[in-house]
Amino acid sequence: MIALLILFGIISSSIGYPSVDKADPSTNDVTTYDFRYVTRAEWQAKTPVQTTPLKTPVPYVVIHHTYIPGACHTREQCSSAMRGMQNYNMIDNNWWDIGYNFAVGGDGAVYEGRGWTDRGAHSLHFNNISIGISFIGDYRFTVPSVEQIAAAKSLIATGVELGFVKPAHKIIGHRQVRRTACPGDALYELIKTWDKYSPFPGSIDDLDNVEELKKY
Repeated sequence: MIALLILFGIISSSIGYPSVDKADPSTNDVTTYDFRYVTRAEWQAKTPVQTTPLKTPVPYVVIHHTYIPGACHTREQCSSAMRGMQNYNMIDNNWWDIGYNFAVGGDGAVYEGRGWTDRGAHSLHFNNISIGISFIGDYRFTVPSVEQIAAAKSLIATGVELGFVKPAHKIIGHRQVRRTACPGDALYELIKTWDKYSPFPGSIDDLDNVEELKKY
C-alpha cells in the first residue's frame, strides 16, 4: 500500500493546471476543460426542484466516495449511477437534486452534479463553503485509478483557474466533518498525500473552531 501511495504521489505531482479561458470565469466554459466532462444533459439528469447559489470562491474541497453505487467503467454505467444517486437523493431523501457538485467515474470522466455555482448537499455544515467531489465506487480497500485521480485534480485546478475555488483552498475527507467512514480508508490515506490536504478539522469536534464556518 505504501509503495502504491508513493507511486500515486509521484504521478499526481506531475499533473499541472489545465489550460482554461480566464476571460469570463462566470461562464463555466466546459469546452476548455482538459479532461472528459459529462454534463447533466448528457447523463440525463432531472431538473432540480430548487437551487441555492454557492458563494464562490470556496475555501474547501470535500472528497467523498459513493460506496453505493459501486464502481462504474463506461459512460453508460456511470450515467446510470448518476441517475440512480439523483433519484435516491430526490425521492428517498427529499432533497432538491443530487447532493454532490461533481462525481468522477471509473471511465475517467467528470460528471456534473450541482456544478460550480449551486450549493451542494454533500457535507453537513460545510455545504456553504465547499465543492463536494465524489469518486463513484467503494474505496475502503482500493484507491481510484490514476486516470480518476488525474481527472479530480484537474477539476480542482480548473475550479481555481475559473475563480470558483480559492487558490489557497484546503482539501479534506468527508469523515473530517461528519461521523462517517467516507471517503473510504484507502482513498482517505491517498488524499493525505495531496498538496492541499488539510488535517484540520480533524473531526466534527473541531467544527466550532473552523474560522470559515463562523462567517455563515
